[in-house]
Amino acid sequence: MKRWVALVPLAVLAALAALFVGYGLKHDPHVNPAALVGRKTPRVLMTRLDGGPAQPVLSAAQGPVLINFFASWCAPCVEEAPALMAMKQQGVPMIGVAYKDAPAKSRAFLAEHGDPFVAVFDDHDGRAGVEFGISGVPETFAVGADGTVLAKHVGPLTPDAAEKLAERIGR
Repeated sequence: MKRWVALVPLAVLAALAALFVGYGLKHDPHVNPAALVGRKTPRVLMTRLDGGPAQPVLSAAQGPVLINFFASWCAPCVEEAPALMAMKQQGVPMIGVAYKDAPAKSRAFLAEHGDPFVAVFDDHDGRAGVEFGISGVPETFAVGADGTVLAKHVGPLTPDAAEKLAERIGR
């Protein structure tokens, strides 16, 4: 009986290894689920980076808008900064969400790389990121006038990706 009990951990380990190998071989790592697409934007209350009372993210802009999650510690966020500034020049309304970042560092990042946003919110604890279902930064959501998420882009915005998102909100 004692020998059988000693083999249980090995059997469990073998089963877990088979599960992970089977999943890993069939899982496409390039698939990014966009669970919010087609649904209303989460109503998360956050404070603006420039201070003030907590408010919902969408209260900062009227009509269709892009919501961009970024951080000062994020190298790809630096990479996408020129595309965001180009979108600002084209009149595309964008809201920024500083994800798990110190407010002073977020302000310094925007001062150095440009501030394309009509408003920037502070998500220092990452709660909004969880509600939006982000897996990291940068991530950008196209949101319609009624608050419905129309599209999601994972990773730094290229000029082509930025144009596609702007088209989704009618810009």
